[in-house]
Amino acid sequence: MDQFSYNQRFALVDINDFSLSVRKQCEILEVNRSPVYYEHKEVKQEIELNDAIRLFHIKHPFYGHRKVTSNLKRMGWKVNRKKVERLRKALGLVTIYPKPNLSKPRQDHKKYPYLLKDLEIICVNQVWSTDITYVRIKGRGWVYVVAVLDWFSRYVLSFEISISQEVDFCLLALETALQRGTPEIFNSDQGSQFTSNEFVEILEGKEIKISMDSKGRALDNIRTERFCRSLKYEEVFLKEYESVNEAKESIKDYIQFYNNERIHHKKISEPSLKKEVFIEKQKYFKFFLKMVLTMGYTILIVFMYVFICINLGRD
Repeated sequence: MDQFSYNQRFALVDINDFSLSVRKQCEILEVNRSPVYYEHKEVKQEIELNDAIRLFHIKHPFYGHRKVTSNLKRMGWKVNRKKVERLRKALGLVTIYPKPNLSKPRQDHKKYPYLLKDLEIICVNQVWSTDITYVRIKGRGWVYVVAVLDWFSRYVLSFEISISQEVDFCLLALETALQRGTPEIFNSDQGSQFTSNEFVEILEGKEIKISMDSKGRALDNIRTERFCRSLKYEEVFLKEYESVNEAKESIKDYIQFYNNERIHHKKISEPSLKKEVFIEKQKYFKFFLKMVLTMGYTILIVFMYVFICINLGRD
């Protein structure tokens, strides 16, 4: 053993060799046994920590290393931000986050006011809105999704996917939505797609009031923003699309679920489509009630008129 250094002999100890115990190996190699177990424990903890980080990324791919570190500390892990950042980098984990400037305004476009401030949304087709979000395709970068939404029912009227941010796919989504009805107000941000002459002309041709968010005011289009958030967290972040067609079919299935099955946190907790039908029935009921009341008042007036005429005749 004299020809081998202590470190070389220590490296020969195999904790997974069940034919010879660790104690016996250490006696033969003339090394201390305790560091073997300590080193094995460290390796085991590193593997478990890596697994915990992977699990956080699967559940919350939008978490950065700071949030992951905070959650690991809550679970009892003694880690710091730099270590988590290093391990995430070694594991190839990248946080999913929005790409900036999805909607770049044209410098020469006409300014439209924001019409939804303090407006009470009371019926279907009162307000529609639109927005663009992004989807990652494995090995191909980003594609873009545009959706048109009814504010009252939260029903997604149409959506389209494009590999570029040209206006064409936005026009197609708008025309598809207009086949279902016509809103009183159409709201969007000031992106070049929605301020283009082609887009505005379609809305003006239908005599639809145009409303646009103020610059930097994402909350002005809050209901569409919430749909985009739901789409990402409940569909996009959970999957890895191999192609544009796969993404389109998968998002189409999610929108079917969103419109027909997903419960929305509102006063009447029903899926969008059922809510829309429900409101239509409510409108018919109100109309029927109004007719009954009108007929009741008419009958009452006739009765009073006859009663007065009879009394006057007696006099």
